[in-house]
Amino acid sequence: MPISRRTFLTHTAIGMSTTAAACTRPSEPAYAVAAASRAGAEARSGWAAVRAEFNLSEEYVHLGALLMASHPRQVRDAIEKYRRELDRDPVGYLIEHNEVMQSRAREAAAAYLGGCAEEVALTDSTTMGLGLLYAGLHLRRGQDVLTTSNGYFVTHEALRVASERSGARVRYIDLYEHGEEVSGEELTQRITRAIAPHTRALALTWVHSSTGLKMPLALIANAVQRINANRADHNRLLLCVDGVHGFGIENATMSDLGADFFAAGCHKWLFGPRGTGILWGRGDAWAAVNPTIPSFTDDVVWQSWLYDREPDSPSTAARVMPGGFKAFEHQWAMPDAFAFHERIGRDHIAMRTHALARQLKEGLARMPHVHLITPMDERLSAGIVCFDVEGLLPRAVVRRLLDRRIIATVTPYAQMHARLTPSIVNTEHDVDTALDAIHALR
Repeated sequence: MPISRRTFLTHTAIGMSTTAAACTRPSEPAYAVAAASRAGAEARSGWAAVRAEFNLSEEYVHLGALLMASHPRQVRDAIEKYRRELDRDPVGYLIEHNEVMQSRAREAAAAYLGGCAEEVALTDSTTMGLGLLYAGLHLRRGQDVLTTSNGYFVTHEALRVASERSGARVRYIDLYEHGEEVSGEELTQRITRAIAPHTRALALTWVHSSTGLKMPLALIANAVQRINANRADHNRLLLCVDGVHGFGIENATMSDLGADFFAAGCHKWLFGPRGTGILWGRGDAWAAVNPTIPSFTDDVVWQSWLYDREPDSPSTAARVMPGGFKAFEHQWAMPDAFAFHERIGRDHIAMRTHALARQLKEGLARMPHVHLITPMDERLSAGIVCFDVEGLLPRAVVRRLLDRRIIATVTPYAQMHARLTPSIVNTEHDVDTALDAIHALR
């Protein structure tokens, strides 16, 4: 009788998760979502109650949420609980709990994304998710991947390496010169005009950290669907998305966005455990991705190795999900981050983040010495607000704000801008404080 990896390793060292045979959609996991009567409780009782869940220093105005988040109380408590248990009995506790806890993390992510657990691979960051996706994507000479010059280093570098290995070409298009002036229809048209018959993947960023522009993914996905209507399954155009700066802000599911693959870190706008992330893929799309790192989650590859044979089934999220030993207490606390968001209410979070960003953009737009880079249109923006101050380099703007205890960042691109990113930990007063400081930079 075949021996599963779980059975074998339970009696030797460590048992990891197994792969479910079918895509099952969790309805309402007890650990993930509170009772319906509690939904939006923090929002109804005031955003001050949400802010109180974080141990953020009161010495600063924290407007850098896009880089690294503070853990809310629920996530801190979960991490500490699992850390204590692992310190008390590392081997026993790991063997007994890892399978169910990794499954819960995948289920919680799936419930939040609107997919199923078998579509989710756990990662440690957006960077790892995109690296796994593009390193494993089936590409061949004569095909190309279309991306934009406005994207981030991680996508560009992952595609460069994939191109060198596969012989496929990477093509770059300029989406906009002035992002604050472009429309969703224009963006969609520029992309679809550049898609060729041999284009295998479209690599996009949902919210650009360079300008704050949010791509109209639903419009683009509809265009991709029309293109795929005339393509064979093995040659269908795959829409691949770096979604981290919309993930945890926008009240949208994978069905709403229409992507084939979606990568995001959980330690930014989701306020999840640091060093955690997800790579979601549409069920049958995973067959187009080979694993890069050996999996501890897929019993098929374990059985194949154990009995000296080749895996006889297509690739899956479980097979692409990296094995190895993790910061398990952080990975296991992922469901608590999703539960924290669900308890506040995703619609409340989206409205709050957009309201603070709108307040910031409107204030900046009224200043004659400031050039607002991010679109005012909320259909084309999220929580990132980029701007220039006349006569000052972006790094100087950030330094001046820091002198006044305001945390800002610089966009890490050839064309730099100053950047503020309000989130649910902020208040209207925080935004006014930042606006007063920028006004004083005249």
